[in-house]
Amino acid sequence: MDLDIVELSRLQFAMTALYHFLFVPLTLGLSILVAIMETVYVMTGRPIWRQMTKFWGSLFGINFVLGVATGITMEFQFGMNWSYYSHYVGDVFGAPLAIEGLMAFFLEATFVGLFFFGWDKLSKVAHCVVAWLVAIGSNFSALWILIANGWMQNPVGASFNPMTMRMEMDSFADVLFNPVAQAKFVHTVSAGYVTASVFVLGVSAWYLLKGRHADLARRSITVAASFGLASALSVVVLGDESGYDAGLNQKMKLAAIEAMWETEPAPASFTLFGIPDSEARETHYAVHVPYVMGLIGTRSLDTEIPGIEQLVEEARGRIRNGILAYDALMEIRGAGGDVTPDMMDRFEVHSGDLGYAFLLLRYTDDPRNATEEQILQAADDTVPHVFPIFWAFRIMVALGFAFIGVLGYFFVRSSFKGMTYPRWALYGAVAVIPAPWIAAEMGWIVAEYGRQPWTVDGILPTALSVSHLGVGEVLFTIAGFVIFYSTLFVIEMALMLKYIRKGPVQDVEETETWMRRHQARLSGPAAAPAE
Repeated sequence: MDLDIVELSRLQFAMTALYHFLFVPLTLGLSILVAIMETVYVMTGRPIWRQMTKFWGSLFGINFVLGVATGITMEFQFGMNWSYYSHYVGDVFGAPLAIEGLMAFFLEATFVGLFFFGWDKLSKVAHCVVAWLVAIGSNFSALWILIANGWMQNPVGASFNPMTMRMEMDSFADVLFNPVAQAKFVHTVSAGYVTASVFVLGVSAWYLLKGRHADLARRSITVAASFGLASALSVVVLGDESGYDAGLNQKMKLAAIEAMWETEPAPASFTLFGIPDSEARETHYAVHVPYVMGLIGTRSLDTEIPGIEQLVEEARGRIRNGILAYDALMEIRGAGGDVTPDMMDRFEVHSGDLGYAFLLLRYTDDPRNATEEQILQAADDTVPHVFPIFWAFRIMVALGFAFIGVLGYFFVRSSFKGMTYPRWALYGAVAVIPAPWIAAEMGWIVAEYGRQPWTVDGILPTALSVSHLGVGEVLFTIAGFVIFYSTLFVIEMALMLKYIRKGPVQDVEETETWMRRHQARLSGPAAAPAE
């Protein structure tokens, strides 16, 4: 396969995925925040909370529509640019995607309509239930997508069938409860909650700086700071779980995150700062924090984390085993209907390393004819580009702790300082609005770029997954996506800024009615003694 096609196909999918992920975190978080605000409205009956629900709900709606539009195109890419991947693992990967479309997407689509058009047709309680169903549907959608992605990171519950040349599902329960998928889900949705909280915080701070909608802004800051602080703290805990899972299932990714070239004595230190050099296989100007990486990666003080060099040496052994599996596979394929149990047994002994033999197809048409030099080259290919992964992880972590500080500060001011905020803090809240998206994109780079050279870890190399297309065809679709997505981005920003500048619309009649009832409740007991 022409490597230009591989790299261009990767570039296209990366561009569309990174762009789509601009909308996902805000959708996940705003759906929950809006449901919380409407719940307070139902409990208190105060019109300000209905006003808040409608305003933030309108911003959620804009983001939701753009997210759906960009997400649909991603699924079509599996058939367009990654057809062999779809053929090879479609029996497994397609199941959670189908469930996501049938259950989560239809759940969202149905109740989003009721949320926006049912204010005057549903009771308060019924509309609040709809708001929560929209939030649940949004999060269910993320669940099934991340189950599919988690299987690519840790392919459990499936096995290779040499007769069909495809991966086939053995246990849906194992796919569903894949620990990597579950850790990715809770970590991703918590990051989405932080993103929405920082967004609400920043927009509300802008209103206070402009002297507009102060009542709504202060209450929104209180909700965002409280919910966001809890979410930011959970992101740290859940991120630790993801690190532990990587230590169990994706040792090369963990070594690349740490730029750990050689295996260190347990417990390994954490590299706080450094400049990884892949050519020299060392990290310059490294600043280490003792024990931390060992605790994150193994949760122990006596378990080693293998370094990149050791993992490359292990890959060489697995490639050699994979060649034996490939040889047995070719014998099975050549036997037609005369496959014997002995053939199957020989294949099963080394079938777990078949994917490593496929790495050789970059250098030779038949892995059985690979030279020692080609085996060494294929083993070296199992090392992802360390520099971007190393720094993407550190930027993500640094921003995560910064969010705890920002949200914690506003939580204290909201809870104990009468919802008063210095102007410098409000300016800071506005300035930090883009930061959660930067952190989210860095996390995506760590998760996906760190998995290379695999589409499905240890099973299917990326270079084998692409469709047989010409360079011109892929470049044409990339140009089309750039134009289409750029247009959508302009529309998104224009609509969001328009509605933020416009601000919430106050229901004067409902507010006046509530005020009369509130005053009647206050004056009633006071008038009783006089009578």
